[in-house]
Amino acid sequence: MMEYDYGKLLDRAWANLPEKLRDHSRFELPKADSFVEGNQTILKNFNEIADTLGRDPRHIQTYLSKELAALIVVEGKRIIINRALKREMINKRIEDYAREYVICHECGRPDTKFTELEGERIIKCEACGGWWPQRKIK
Repeated sequence: MMEYDYGKLLDRAWANLPEKLRDHSRFELPKADSFVEGNQTILKNFNEIADTLGRDPRHIQTYLSKELAALIVVEGKRIIINRALKREMINKRIEDYAREYVICHECGRPDTKFTELEGERIIKCEACGGWWPQRKIK
């Protein structure tokens, strides 16, 4: 029977990992840069949030519209929410979105993508290989 040196095996496994999986930087969710104007809330950094989350802005817009119970209009790099909202409420909904659609339920990394498995929409983690069904936005 062949004996293996644990340290050498670990070094070899680490060397074969893709570069983005070796990075241990902490995922920072951007905070909403918003202000209320009359009965509307303007979210100025919406595209930055979508880019950081790595998701289609339309998907996030649909989610926020349903969760905040308000019509949302895209205007350039910002969105206009037809409701006066506190920044904390918007941040909470963005965190909820990230927890459901971005952060891996297995390993906690944000390295996920939308894909399909046997005709079903799933969210698959590129870091650990875990996956779960993509919940429809109601």
